[in-house]
Amino acid sequence: MGTVTIGVSIAVPEPHGSLLQQLRAGFGDAAAHGIPTHVTLVPPTEVDDSALPAIEAHLTEVAAAGRPFPMKLSGTGTFRPVSPVVFVQVAEGAEACTWLQKQVRDASGPVARELQFPYHPHVTVAHGIDDEAMDRAYEALGDFTAEWPCTGFALYEQGSDGVWRKLHEYPFGGAVVPSQGSAPVEQRTKA
Repeated sequence: MGTVTIGVSIAVPEPHGSLLQQLRAGFGDAAAHGIPTHVTLVPPTEVDDSALPAIEAHLTEVAAAGRPFPMKLSGTGTFRPVSPVVFVQVAEGAEACTWLQKQVRDASGPVARELQFPYHPHVTVAHGIDDEAMDRAYEALGDFTAEWPCTGFALYEQGSDGVWRKLHEYPFGGAVVPSQGSAPVEQRTKA
């Protein structure tokens, strides 16, 4: 038995995902090609590999309780000076992402963990690079927008080569994408 590093996230679909990944690489972020463009629900977390079946069952339950919701990215933000990150903001869908990450990290589940910082859904476009490049990323993507219906999330594993690979997708249980102003996720709790 050993350990694996997992993460749970919402993939940014094409063509937006590849575009943001290429821009991230162009800003000088060496990790860009090993990290699919995403909105994090659970950050990198080391778990015992024997826990994967329980984690997968838990994620299936969480997904079954959710339903698709509109996602919109718009503009940039930064966590500097606290953390060297520039990101594209989640302008619509943040409430649903927040609900999902709470369900995935539920204290009674197999992915329970505390976060180093309060949860803030975003798409990283520069991390740990020099300040000038961070400023360039912030300015270059200031007018960026992308919209899509979020229909689920995925479990990823980080390989020994540092590359994140999708292990499994978890589609939501509902099939209807709500209109703007509707409740983004059916907020059921476990019995």
